Amino acid sequence: MSRIGRKPITIPAGVDVKLDGTVITVKGPKGTLTQSLHPDMQVAVDAGVITVTRPSDDKEHRSLHGLTRTLVANMVEGVTNGFKKELDVNGVGYRVQKQGKNLVMNLGYSHQVIVPEIDGITIEAPTPNKIVILGPDKQKVGQFAAEVREKRPPEPYKGKGIKYVDEVIRRKEGKAGKGGKK
Repeated sequence: MSRIGRKPITIPAGVDVKLDGTVITVKGPKGTLTQSLHPDMQVAVDAGVITVTRPSDDKEHRSLHGLTRTLVANMVEGVTNGFKKELDVNGVGYRVQKQGKNLVMNLGYSHQVIVPEIDGITIEAPTPNKIVILGPDKQKVGQFAAEVREKRPPEPYKGKGIKYVDEVIRRKEGKAGKGGKK
């Protein structure tokens, strides 16, 4: 039995869960999320608790059991607290700022890199070298953060670029001998 799939999900106050066949809609203070679930998984909502069960012990059903439970739990977590990804910008002259709904970044290119906000995502630039991406949908927040990081990924020699706050960059030494050939 799936250890994750077995856990019930408690519905916090202020969150409304609607189940319509295989489509689940979770509505809360941070927004509304809708997800289509696999038709084999059985999701039940009763007395403030969501439970996910599987019809059999087939390999496919076992793998879908934990996935379905995690997707629903992430939806509930997202509409109550939301998700956040923080990025650091390292490099001489590298800086970011928010202009209206756009994130304007100077990343050492001959031009500014401009990234617009998308639906369901909020961008903040509290300092010139920090980016915070917020939203209720965990998948959207992670994907958007990856797209922003892709504009200038960190390089291993000086560590310049955009990296996640908790990411560790493996550094390289560079050229070893400076004496030259004889």
